[in-house]
Amino acid sequence: MSKQANETNVRYGFYGRLSAEFPSQIIIDSTELCNLACIHCPHPTFKQSEHYAGRSQGPELNKKIVDEVREHGKGVTQYIRYTGEGEPLLHRYIYEMLDYAVKNSGTMITLTTNGTLLTPSRIDKLLDTGVNVIDISTDAFKDETYEKIRVNGDLKVVRQNILNLIKRNKERGNIAKIILSFIEQPQNEGEGPLFEQFWKEAGADYVVVRRLHSGAGAVKELAQDLVKEADAEVRTPCLYPWERIILNPRGELVFCPQDWVHGSVITDYRETTVKEVWQSQFYKDLREAHMCNKYGKHAFCGNCPDWKQTRWPDEGRSYANMVEEFKNKELE
Repeated sequence: MSKQANETNVRYGFYGRLSAEFPSQIIIDSTELCNLACIHCPHPTFKQSEHYAGRSQGPELNKKIVDEVREHGKGVTQYIRYTGEGEPLLHRYIYEMLDYAVKNSGTMITLTTNGTLLTPSRIDKLLDTGVNVIDISTDAFKDETYEKIRVNGDLKVVRQNILNLIKRNKERGNIAKIILSFIEQPQNEGEGPLFEQFWKEAGADYVVVRRLHSGAGAVKELAQDLVKEADAEVRTPCLYPWERIILNPRGELVFCPQDWVHGSVITDYRETTVKEVWQSQFYKDLREAHMCNKYGKHAFCGNCPDWKQTRWPDEGRSYANMVEEFKNKELE
């Protein structure tokens, strides 16, 4: 490792919840399908690109990665999170996949959804799986704001779906923690406090306010703004190569959850294991590039303006902190 990497390693690297043995987070990107066209999301452009094919991941790979977490992730993997390029509830086998993960992974299971499909029958099917956290992304307090941001959605419908979920979850003994998510952006400026107050009073367990990112540069206008901000700062390593790995709808392991152009593909998961890849020379070289701030062989990372949007364990609260607190309360 170079001198610069050694100096940077004093501040960054494997520490806290981050482990060199196995990822602390496993992301299951189950489907490319989505029923919304959110303005901050690359999906509308992705859907028109050569990278899109409406794929959905097979349950057999879900089983493989869950079994691997059970074998190698005990005490290391904080959670498996079902989220990604599409809406997980559009996956034909999502309930079976969640059910298997809850029963066999040995860790917490979380689901991120846009809430549009949470009908009463789906709510019960979802709660039947025993999923630990249900995270609903809405990004607006006002109906007219939601209409501008989450194109093709109706906040009146989604709001009632979420209220029904909170009510039914309570009736069934609070099976899951219900989380509401709000991505700060110009269109919803000033609505954050109202959003948080409303959903906390409505019975949500937590409200997450997230920072806007560009999807690793996929949303061009956002990327340009972030580049301008970042140009004035010394670049620091992105958290992701030390924290998580993603299984995408193509059955590939990738290192970036914001990859919409398949620029962070590592290998086909059918031919390897997460443990082998996590400890591989590929990852060592990737981490070295981030430590040294030299991306000649890692152009996807080098061209990404979102590096400053990731939070290391001691840089403030994150989604991981929230899940860790839920887990600790369960153990009390």
